[in-house]
Order: sequence, then structure tokens, then C-alpha cells
Amino acid sequence: MKLTKDKIIFWTPRVLSILFLLFLAMFSLDIFEMNLDFWGTLVGLFMHNIPVFVLAVVLAIAWKHEIVGAIFYALAGLAYIVSLVVGMKGDFQPYMISWSLIIAGPTFLIAWLFFVGWRKKRQTKTPKP
Repeated sequence: MKLTKDKIIFWTPRVLSILFLLFLAMFSLDIFEMNLDFWGTLVGLFMHNIPVFVLAVVLAIAWKHEIVGAIFYALAGLAYIVSLVVGMKGDFQPYMISWSLIIAGPTFLIAWLFFVGWRKKRQTKTPKP
């Protein structure tokens, strides 16, 4: 199987999305430290993984429609930064934005890669005069 530029542009955002979702899902494992009963653990895992479920649905749609992935992954990164700033209320310091890049940075990268794939596909479909 020959690795071409088109295949790299197609697969990179999808693989990074899957890896990012697994990274986010790892944060839900702290629920086991709370020593909850079965149903409490199940509800806790569900609540912790709501962003993972939402982004998994976005990835499923973006698999065919890259522009959806570009828009929603960018919005997810922005939403995370805004929620961090709003959640800190009076304790917010500007350097805390750099902390958010651990989560928001990959979403912006994935959004950009989906956008590049969308543009590439769009350019190949429309003939130039």
C-alpha cells in the first residue's frame, strides 16, 4: 500500500481524533478512586465521557463530511477555553490559557486538518477554468 499525500490528508485527522478521544476517556478513570457502588460508577463514567460521546458522533459525521469536523472540533476547543475562563471566575490568570492548550490544542489541530482535507476534496471536484 503506497502512502500518498491524499491518504495522509484523509487519515491524519481521523486517527488523531480517535487518539484524542481515547486520551479524553482516560480522564474518566478517576471515578474508580471514589469507591462508588456499581450504579454510581456507571453514572459517573457516563457523565465524565459525555464530551467523548459528542466528539465521537462528530467524528462519525466528519468521516464523510470534513467541514463538520473542522467546525465542531474548532468549536470544542473554543468551548473548553471559554469554560475554563468562566469557571475560574475571579481566580483566572492569563497563563492559565496555556494549560487549556493541552486539551484545546489538539482540537484546533484536528479542526485544521479536517479543513485542509475538505478544501483538498473541494478543489479536486471543481474544475478550474
